[in-house]
Amino acid sequence: MANRLTKIYTRTGDKGTTSLANGSKVNKDHPRIETLGDADELNCLLGVLIAELTAQEPLRKLLIQCQNDLFDLGGELAVADPDYQVITAAVITEMEQQIDRLNSHLPPLKEFILPGGNRVAALCHQARSVCRRAERRIVELARQETVNQEAATYLNRLSDLLFVAARILARQDDGEEVLWSPRKPT
Repeated sequence: MANRLTKIYTRTGDKGTTSLANGSKVNKDHPRIETLGDADELNCLLGVLIAELTAQEPLRKLLIQCQNDLFDLGGELAVADPDYQVITAAVITEMEQQIDRLNSHLPPLKEFILPGGNRVAALCHQARSVCRRAERRIVELARQETVNQEAATYLNRLSDLLFVAARILARQDDGEEVLWSPRKPT
């Protein structure tokens, strides 16, 4: 593989613009760049979560695949060509199968749960929340420009996967999920 980056700083973005992979320049606060940033932040959070996992090797491998998918999604956004699509319906179907497999081992939800239970479950919920933001950003971008609709669907399913993963992680080491205890209205 050829070197992708030979120089880390280029100074080309010092005036508030950046280049997309297709060579076009956009402002750094452009919705496409905001969406890329949220996907990158989510990928970083998944990295932190993965680093904290000790006894969940299948889940660890699945989350690493999600990190790779997020890089692919970022590539789609950076190329900004509607014909360049890596995130497909097949990728989403594969994720749905993983969600179903993981969820089949959990008891049905009867109450809302709060983010927490233990550190890794809380980190997973935080990643889920950032994933929802990235999904909102891509929906916003899609109102202005053509984007792969499967990318928004992927983020929606990824947030579902992270929710199920958080439920699993909250139960590790005989832990429990934290249930919502609503106040009674006056």
